Amino acid sequence: MSQLNVRKLSKRFGGVQALSDLEFTVEKGDLVGLIGPNGAGKTTAFNVLTGVMAASGGNIEFEGEDITRLSPEARADLGMTRTFQNIRLFDDMTVRQNIMAGAHARAGRSLLHSIFGLPGHRAAEQRIGEIADEMLERTGLTEFGNRNASELSYGDRRRVEIARALASAPSLLLLDEPAAGMTDTEKGRLSKLVRRLNDDGLTIILVEHNVRMVAALCKRLIVVNKGEMLALGKVDEVLRMPEVEAVYLGRRRKEVL
Repeated sequence: MSQLNVRKLSKRFGGVQALSDLEFTVEKGDLVGLIGPNGAGKTTAFNVLTGVMAASGGNIEFEGEDITRLSPEARADLGMTRTFQNIRLFDDMTVRQNIMAGAHARAGRSLLHSIFGLPGHRAAEQRIGEIADEMLERTGLTEFGNRNASELSYGDRRRVEIARALASAPSLLLLDEPAAGMTDTEKGRLSKLVRRLNDDGLTIILVEHNVRMVAALCKRLIVVNKGEMLALGKVDEVLRMPEVEAVYLGRRRKEVL
């Protein structure tokens, strides 16, 4: 059974059809790139998938459950977590505290029963701190744990956002243009992190304009244009489709591959 099934998904804003009959599946352990030109509907698709926006039509199944009408919080409870194009950190808090904020959601799901009868807040906060420390190590941010998030470079702040998402123990992570604005060194560091997370079994959907990065990382590609599905398949096959070259890559194909 596929981990994520999207069927006839649509989204309309007044007279504008932002998504139209989008259909695809994602298997457990997959690493899928979602690409397309500016305004193609990529972020809208993420917003509808995660419940930030309500779908106008179609349905979404995740882990065998219809989540089409569930809230973002309910979807997160099931294991679906995302990052956003614009970094959303608490700048006046430390990196560790930011990650602990993500761990609170995980604690709420898994620790309530285990801490019952114990000094509740202390036991919960201790475990949340342990989760945060695990995520710091997992994302290579341990040395920054006690620094304010505002003090970090742009690329490191991106990693903090990913670490916070991981702290909620997702089974599916959606990354919305995580490499935007990064230096080449930061992009390389991010690519290694994404690959390592996927190698550990985490399913990832990646929206990214950097086609070279997507081609190097992803196992499959979904291409959308004007809110419609244009192509779906293995990376090399999709990037060589004439319709993809014409709409998305054009004459830049040799430059990005």
